Amino acid sequence: MNSYSSEISGFYKLSISERLKLIKEKVGLTDEETKVLKNFGYFEPESMDILIENVIASYQLPYSIACNFKINGKDYLVPMVIEEPSVVAAASNVARMARKLGGFHCEKIKQVMIGQVQIVKIKNMDDAVRNIEANKEKIIKLANEKDPILIKLGGGVIDLEIRPIETIKGPMIIVHLLVNVLDAMGANAVNTMAETVAPYLAELCEGQYLLRIISNLAIHRIAKCKATFDKDMLGGPQAVEAIIYAYAFAKADPFRAATHNKGIMNGIIALASATGNDTRAIEAGAHTYAALNGYSPLSKFDIDSDGNLIGELELPLAFGIIGGLTKTHPLARISLKILGINSAEELAQVAVALGLCQNVAALRALASEGIQAGHMKLHQRKKQKSNED
Repeated sequence: MNSYSSEISGFYKLSISERLKLIKEKVGLTDEETKVLKNFGYFEPESMDILIENVIASYQLPYSIACNFKINGKDYLVPMVIEEPSVVAAASNVARMARKLGGFHCEKIKQVMIGQVQIVKIKNMDDAVRNIEANKEKIIKLANEKDPILIKLGGGVIDLEIRPIETIKGPMIIVHLLVNVLDAMGANAVNTMAETVAPYLAELCEGQYLLRIISNLAIHRIAKCKATFDKDMLGGPQAVEAIIYAYAFAKADPFRAATHNKGIMNGIIALASATGNDTRAIEAGAHTYAALNGYSPLSKFDIDSDGNLIGELELPLAFGIIGGLTKTHPLARISLKILGINSAEELAQVAVALGLCQNVAALRALASEGIQAGHMKLHQRKKQKSNED
């Protein structure tokens, strides 16, 4: 049982140094531990303090570069922020295998997000649906008036969907605003638009509005990637067959599928972290998409006529290159420069290619030497370096 009380009034009003002093006294931090917390690295403490509330320190992770990526004919060095050993090396190695046979091929991605408005206590469901349909253009105009800059740049609400649903609290109507968010992740714009039209929708439905929020299941923002991996570089026909067996396992068993998809997200979330994107939103969207028809692998695999491995990956990816942490985090800005990308679509294409690459790397390791072999090589290197020091 802790000897201190966690009840603190006005903690957010204190300066960073005052908060740290208070925590040090409460939990008994040593001077050495406090010194670690005072190291903000490449951040100015004042800039960190305006990002979120109650800040006392900055948490740092390894920042690495995955090499050898060729995506849609263009070369990329890919920044990754991740603590798991062997992941970056494995991605670089498998990217080289795909590169030999043309690299990764990614489809165009629509930058459309969904804003949900929940209407409850509706007098007549059929009349409510008809009223929304009859005033569709007015609703879209009302939403778009809220963000003239987005409209000027070519974005904004492009359509809406009406979804009557049955719930434990009775029938509801969920209205989806389909918003082209261009190069942003889109949460702020979408949420503002949903909040703007909610009162009018409630009036049309003779009901009450409640939630007005973006959906992280971005089914209109799907990233798709395909690549062929050289059979000899993978380890020969037996290695390719083993990967297909591993895929068959994941396709048949949700317990395995969860870990299969985790391997994909190792790459995608590492890139999201490096570029200041919302890792929780991306993760939530990916796993929900995997569960739409019973939880299953996000990727699929086959063998071509020459015996090479063909991999495909499809999932929703809401990446942005403007706004939020992508603008305020110094390493996020540097990451975008290293990548040399020009749009959120291009960043998502890199992400889906990295996810497929990471998936193949994990399956190859699992089906051959086992996942621990790569991890232990790095641990051995660390141990050797530690002994030398």
